[in-house]
Amino acid sequence: MNNTLTAQELKVKGAQILKERMKKTDELIITIRGENSFVVLSMKQYEYFRKCELEAAVTESQADLREGKFSIKSVKQHIKDLKHV
Repeated sequence: MNNTLTAQELKVKGAQILKERMKKTDELIITIRGENSFVVLSMKQYEYFRKCELEAAVTESQADLREGKFSIKSVKQHIKDLKHV
């Protein structure tokens, strides 16, 4: 299965070629001068990746809480700290 598309093909054939190719795969790699440059995902695949990313962030936050890696401070102090980062 060919899941690559050149930027030139995309330029010439437009969204129609994306629709055709995405019928056969959940992801399509767009190449520029032979180099993989971009990925087009089906909405189903994109939503799955976003869900995984959010679940990983929650898991990481929960671990930080368990390990005491947090601080309690006022909003004013938090903003002050952010300005000095």
